[in-house]
Order: sequence, then C-alpha cells, then structure tokens
Amino acid sequence: MNEVRIDKWLWATRIFKTRNIAIEACKKNRVSVNDQPVKPSRMLRIGDTVQVRKPPITYSFRVVGLTENRVGAALVPIYMENITPADQYEILELQRLSGFVDRAHGTGRPTKKERRDLDAFFEWEEETTDE
Repeated sequence: MNEVRIDKWLWATRIFKTRNIAIEACKKNRVSVNDQPVKPSRMLRIGDTVQVRKPPITYSFRVVGLTENRVGAALVPIYMENITPADQYEILELQRLSGFVDRAHGTGRPTKKERRDLDAFFEWEEETTDE
C-alpha cells in the first residue's frame, strides 16, 4: 500500500473521532495537504504534510506510515509525526485560561478548581508585569 485516502487516514490515526467528521472537515476546507486544500478522496503518500484546522489552532502532521484501519493510541506515532509549532499550543492555552476570566453571565460561581486556576493566572500575570 503506497497510497490511502486522506479521510481514512485522518480517522485511522485518531485525528477525528469518526470518518464522517473527517469527510466534513475536508469539505469545509479545514484539511490541507502540502498547503493545498483537499477533498476527502485525495490520496495521501508517505512524506506528505497534513494541516488540520480545529479552531482556534492548526495542527500539522508529517505522514510517516499509511493505514486504512483504525489503530490504538499507542500505535499512532508509527503512522504520523506531530510537527505542530509551539506557538499554536500557546494559543490553545491562552484560550483555555481566558475562558475562566470571561465567564458568561448566569453560569454561576466558579468551582474550586476554576478559582484556583484564576488565582494562579493572576499571580502569574502580576509576576510578569513586575519585571
């Protein structure tokens, strides 16, 4: 096997939970191979670079192996290498933290865990502004 459909590969390597979700992502131009938007039937080869937009960030993967069958989480590194830049993960972390600060009206009081996270965030912010 030297080629496999992109939608099957995305599902098999656990990037998407179902193949139908992978197909929809391709149709909405959220998946690109080598910086080109792709259709679900696009054939994928070893060495291709796959970018997947899952707002707010874009994940990047290098194809190391091909499979059409879903594999266990421990076997995923055999088929792909995560090359997502670190700045994308920082965006994800900032959005996660901002969710605590901008609480929607009527969602109630923060839980104990949310309160600890808020306190840690504001302590970190004070330390960085003092320097």
